[in-house]
Amino acid sequence: KNTGRCRELLVPGATVYLQESDNPARKTRFDLIAVDKGGLLINMDAQAPNQVFREWAESGAFRPELALLRPETTWGKSRFDFYWEGGGKKGFVEVKGVTLEVGGLALFPDAPTERGIKHLEELIACRQEGYEAAVCFVVQMGEVRWMEPNDRTHPEFGEALRRAARAGVQVLALDCAVQPDRLDIAGPVEVRL
Repeated sequence: KNTGRCRELLVPGATVYLQESDNPARKTRFDLIAVDKGGLLINMDAQAPNQVFREWAESGAFRPELALLRPETTWGKSRFDFYWEGGGKKGFVEVKGVTLEVGGLALFPDAPTERGIKHLEELIACRQEGYEAAVCFVVQMGEVRWMEPNDRTHPEFGEALRRAARAGVQVLALDCAVQPDRLDIAGPVEVRL
């Protein structure tokens, strides 16, 4: 369920958590759910960040005046993870799952992402059209010190993220409480650009 490279996680001897599928048409019998990285449990389900963001947002934590939260909404040349309305405002949110941790820091991306840059450029265009815009990094692990763009792996993404922040795109990061069978938003994480 994860499209990242995950080279630092999927190493010989790593403890992994799997979910068995009963679908006989599948190519594989199991889904990789989480990996234990030296005592740090990291969720690997690429679909989970959108689910936990939605639960968090609907609880009122994203925008207390939230009246509408619609997934998978097209605007311009992009399909954003969420469109929202509330308190007389309208906006878009793109959610990015973070599984790369180095020395207590959460880094995104773990592999070059031209699609990620495109989403940031479209969020900037949304702001220019008068919409609110945000990118939310869901850190699929707990207890990180802060989150920052992975300029070593993809400097263009880091540049695009800083450009988006200067243009008024809100940059959020949330870490998670991870259990083998559960993922919940734990709280905000500092973002350092």
